[in-house]
Amino acid sequence: MHQAVGKILIVAKPNDAEAASVRSAMTAFLAGRGVEFDACEHRPDSCLEEDLPSGPYDLVMVLGGDGTFIGTARRLLHLRAPFMGVNLGRVGFLAQLRPDGWLPWLETALADGVEVEERLVLAYDVVRNGRPIHSGLAVNDLVVSRGELARLIRLGVEADGVAISSMRADGLIVSTPTGSSAYGVSAGGPLLHTGLKVFCATPVCPFLNGFKPMVFPEEAEVVVRVEERGGEVYLTEDGQSVTGLRHGDEVTIRRAEAPLQVVDLGPGAYYDKLKKHGFLTER
Repeated sequence: MHQAVGKILIVAKPNDAEAASVRSAMTAFLAGRGVEFDACEHRPDSCLEEDLPSGPYDLVMVLGGDGTFIGTARRLLHLRAPFMGVNLGRVGFLAQLRPDGWLPWLETALADGVEVEERLVLAYDVVRNGRPIHSGLAVNDLVVSRGELARLIRLGVEADGVAISSMRADGLIVSTPTGSSAYGVSAGGPLLHTGLKVFCATPVCPFLNGFKPMVFPEEAEVVVRVEERGGEVYLTEDGQSVTGLRHGDEVTIRRAEAPLQVVDLGPGAYYDKLKKHGFLTER
């Protein structure tokens, strides 16, 4: 879908000299053009409702690497605005613009608007003794995994109320299409095109088990149950926060109500990223 660009929110990686420099240049450019904007940093005490007087926004510019982009998108998903990242990190799979390329791109976006792609986001609850004790969102993936000791854990998996597997493995990754090119594909899972409304469960080093990476429709509800009694088990959200799990805990995973809106640079941009990062190279 097409989106005109008026009000802009700038979110910068904290304590980063390059992000501060780009933020200063971008705010000066927008002020000179008379564009309404707000700016904040990706910190727990910033980007709060009181810091965002100009919303709703037509565009969120994220200044940082993919980690900053993922954390910002998860935290500000409720704004229902498209995100565009200026890559100041190492990979740049989600943050699509080079540090020297944001100005001409932003000039064009202000003049012509942007195309927006909606991507699936996961919502989850951790249920203990029949009661939810923690909930959240995942832009990339959710990982249920073992603790410090190199030992297998037992997990049960069900989909839409149907038990489909009980496995011993190092863990289980549940990926969105956005996150399928990260930990999931490294563990042998499929590359899911970001335009698909599906998600995937991929076991990590399963032992004597034929559970293969499995793709679920967006309407599915997947439950991962901790059947391990003896060892540590953790739930990791987008590789950025961790919740300890106990025997009998269930992680209920489903599609989030709000999708992630990302600026779409065209079909060539997605495949170019795959080629650049070695996913589609010949050997």
